[in-house]
Amino acid sequence: MSPQLTLAQDPDADRVLSENPLALLIGMVLDQQFPMERAFAGPALLTDRIGEITAEKIANYDHDALVAAFTGPPALHRYPKSMAERVQAVCRAIVEDYGGDVTRIWTEAADGRDVFRRLKALPGWGDMKAKIFTALLGKQLGLDADGWREAAGNYGDEGSRRSIADVVDPVTLAEVRDFKQAQKKAAKEAKAAKAEA
Repeated sequence: MSPQLTLAQDPDADRVLSENPLALLIGMVLDQQFPMERAFAGPALLTDRIGEITAEKIANYDHDALVAAFTGPPALHRYPKSMAERVQAVCRAIVEDYGGDVTRIWTEAADGRDVFRRLKALPGWGDMKAKIFTALLGKQLGLDADGWREAAGNYGDEGSRRSIADVVDPVTLAEVRDFKQAQKKAAKEAKAAKAEA
């Protein structure tokens, strides 16, 4: 049974995320310098434009046609060309390393640390993105790999409101957004204080 995700806050877009694990991973790729819910609505737009999304299809898709699908209008991201290229690189890695089955990243992992390691190895993924997606798998997709909370760091904390992993409705989306804005403000103030010192 697929999860009932509400990350995009749009029933059609959330259904795509809930039914297609690759779509969910692509949403995470797009969740960078872009509003969370719009990033996670991107896979539904992509599905509308190219049909069902699979790792093999995107890996082998014509580069210019994929960029055009990302560009829209509306665009899937504020940087459609670079994100089309990043998504294609991720899909090529999934085809090469996991036979095109994105779920093998977590279903075949030895433990939570291994899930994190496999995610971080994807093109363009750093610590934070890998931790957040590990938390999302654990909190909303029933990942039961030992140590997933530890591997996810603070994002794995019970009851936290740090990331998309914690979004289950409009209220939690607003709480996560408030947390992120507070973090940005604190970082900006710290930078300003350092510059004055």
